[in-house]
Amino acid sequence: MIITAKAHARAGLVGNPSDGYFGKTISFIIRNFSATVRLWESPHFEIVPTHGDLAHFEDVRSFLRDQKLHGYYGGLRLVKASVKKFHEYAQRIGADLHDRNFTISYETDIPRLVGLSGSSAIVTATLRALIQFYQVEVPTHLLPSMILSVEKEELGINAGLQDRVIQTYEGIVYMDFDSKLLDVRGYGEYIPLKPEKTPPLYVAYDPERAEVSDIPHRNLRELFNRGEPSVVSAMQEYRRLTDQGRDALMAGDWDQLGKVMNANFDLRRTIMNIVPENLRMVEVARATGASAKFCGSGGAICGLYRDGRHYQQLSDALAHIRCSVIRPMVFE
Repeated sequence: MIITAKAHARAGLVGNPSDGYFGKTISFIIRNFSATVRLWESPHFEIVPTHGDLAHFEDVRSFLRDQKLHGYYGGLRLVKASVKKFHEYAQRIGADLHDRNFTISYETDIPRLVGLSGSSAIVTATLRALIQFYQVEVPTHLLPSMILSVEKEELGINAGLQDRVIQTYEGIVYMDFDSKLLDVRGYGEYIPLKPEKTPPLYVAYDPERAEVSDIPHRNLRELFNRGEPSVVSAMQEYRRLTDQGRDALMAGDWDQLGKVMNANFDLRRTIMNIVPENLRMVEVARATGASAKFCGSGGAICGLYRDGRHYQQLSDALAHIRCSVIRPMVFE
């Protein structure tokens, strides 16, 4: 029997990047893209490498492009770290794991390094497959913390809980990462939202605009830890914007929600450097009358459009700067 597990891309609707700084966020899943892990029993334990893990290229130019998109590491390290952390968790809770070997493979069509959370999707899908193979129960509210520990503790990737929460719960989720919650119980408040109408969302990305996702956060982390007033104040403002966004979402007030999303990005610009080509994506989208903000760290944006004609206008404008535009599938 082959176990198949998936995890999807995601985008921050409002509140990011405050999830790693005791803020609040709302995120939505993007079912158009996914990481898929397959696991089956076998005589030996094996992790099958995929394209990003290989070292054979047609020429140096092909290698350089691959390096830009995938860095110096593919997804193999994510799978390895996931297996290690899962076994540590099982040992910690006293689970009696069987000793059957397995082969595990993965594939992903999530655009790489454009802020759509492709790495954590591989981890999430791997852990889901392991949970099913070993029949070990992991409470839903604890799974995001386990996913984060794979990347942050095992691999040294600077990340927050937001991506892991939405990839665990899916749909649209409101999250509160108040320090009191995290300090007392180790996880935040995660509330799935089911508005009567799904907002008219778009997601745009440029696959050539690759950037390692934790780079923009390194300086921000240092400033926050030093208590830089502008950064600390911004994180509190993100909490307020997120509550405003939730009210607008649940009321179906797309005009107000668009304003909140714009304010989210404008606040980001006051505390973080924005790469010019990423800023250009936001400016082009906004010039058509759409709202626009980063989905994550940069390289992909999301926002709201008015109607079908506006969506086509938006798509055409972004195509001029080599961006693909999709309507995200949020709910099944």
